[in-house]
Amino acid sequence: MRSEKEFIEQITAVVPTKNQLEWQRLEFTAFFHYGINSFTDREWGTGTDDISLFQPRRLNTDQWCESLKRAEIKACIITAKHHDGFCLWNTTYTKHSVMHTPFQRDIVKELSISCQKYGIKLGIYLSPWDKHEETYGQGKAYDDYFCNQLTELMTNYGELYTVWFDGACGEGPNGKKQIYDWNRYYNLIRKLQPNAVISVSGPDVRWCGNEAGDCRASEWSVVPAKLFSQKAIAEASQQEDNDAFRDRKINEMDQDLGSRAVLEQTDNYIWYPAEVDTSIRPGWFYHESEDDKVRSIEELRDIYLKSVGGNSVLLLNIPPHKDGYLTEFDVMRLQELGDFIRDSFDNSVYKDFSISANQEEEGYEAINLLENNERSWKPKDYAPEAEIVITFNKAKCLSYLVIMEQITYSQRIEEFSLYLWVEDAWKLEYRGTTIGYKKICPLENIMSDKIKIVFDAYRKCPIINHIGIYGQEA
Repeated sequence: MRSEKEFIEQITAVVPTKNQLEWQRLEFTAFFHYGINSFTDREWGTGTDDISLFQPRRLNTDQWCESLKRAEIKACIITAKHHDGFCLWNTTYTKHSVMHTPFQRDIVKELSISCQKYGIKLGIYLSPWDKHEETYGQGKAYDDYFCNQLTELMTNYGELYTVWFDGACGEGPNGKKQIYDWNRYYNLIRKLQPNAVISVSGPDVRWCGNEAGDCRASEWSVVPAKLFSQKAIAEASQQEDNDAFRDRKINEMDQDLGSRAVLEQTDNYIWYPAEVDTSIRPGWFYHESEDDKVRSIEELRDIYLKSVGGNSVLLLNIPPHKDGYLTEFDVMRLQELGDFIRDSFDNSVYKDFSISANQEEEGYEAINLLENNERSWKPKDYAPEAEIVITFNKAKCLSYLVIMEQITYSQRIEEFSLYLWVEDAWKLEYRGTTIGYKKICPLENIMSDKIKIVFDAYRKCPIINHIGIYGQEA
């Protein structure tokens, strides 16, 4: 029987890999669902679609990346192959590809060049389910085919930041299902793209559990190892085109993945951070009928604050028009979202301030939090109390407070409270649970000249990497 201290030492020893840390720092990423479905007005193709329909008239991947930059999006994923088996790159392993259409241009190559031009990282989605390929369902024969295509994508298009899989597994053209050789796929990715995270149906990044943009109030990155289960991921994945699946929210049973009560039930843990993936439209591929259904800026702003500001990475799908460009409806919304991010988080109010903590270790002083360095603040291990006070020389109009844990030392904070000095008294303005990589706390433009952050519950001790305060001068 392990002691409470042994338990705490064990769970705080779980930390991210270098790849996971670099992925988390991206914060806001994009998905491009594009393919033969864009021309057939479907979400899921049949594998027997007439690929001669694929004739985009204005394909412009520079425009895609320009639009991402406006929205402060740092990386994107392209559906190199969806479940229908149609390939957007110059593959030598099938004629069911863009190179055998009237278009005859390697779209993955064009996007990779645009990404380099605009400083956007590139990721690949390659569906293991293939409704067109005749070897699907034949075991090793299909695994060979799939790995050959993976190899093409991982060797011909520069460095990838992620290879993204879902768990969809249905019948192929022969009526059979494939048992995926996941370990073979993972080993190949580790060999050819050692800096890439393997996402969702993979060991590095965890799907949040829905496609509606619904976020947990308490998102843990330290979770029981059993959460990485290819079988469970497959069972939770979408297996058919279904509006109800896209709209469902996180259920009550899945809200708590990493509290002490959950972790105490096992002794095997992993760092498995969450990605919130959702679409800017009801569907994932472009449909003209949805031009008037692009999500409002208010809804996207709320999703951003709760995902990026809730220890997750936001993956927002923006489906290109069938002719190969992002429509004015989507581009306008991306611009508005980027303006919100810049207006909210480019205007730090750090001027003429002091900072103090009720305790701090040598080399981990509180002043580190307000400087651009890699040093952190931490109190003594197992200290019963921990708090920070920031005082300005005059009152500020405060909009947001951002807190970031130093997650290279694990995720530790379980509860915290935020107080503002208002009318000569401390007033509780925000109470939260987990922080992790980043927590964004809305402050409703309150005037105050003093902020107190109290860490009410934590594992071993809090270690804070940065505190950002945003608003306007009085």
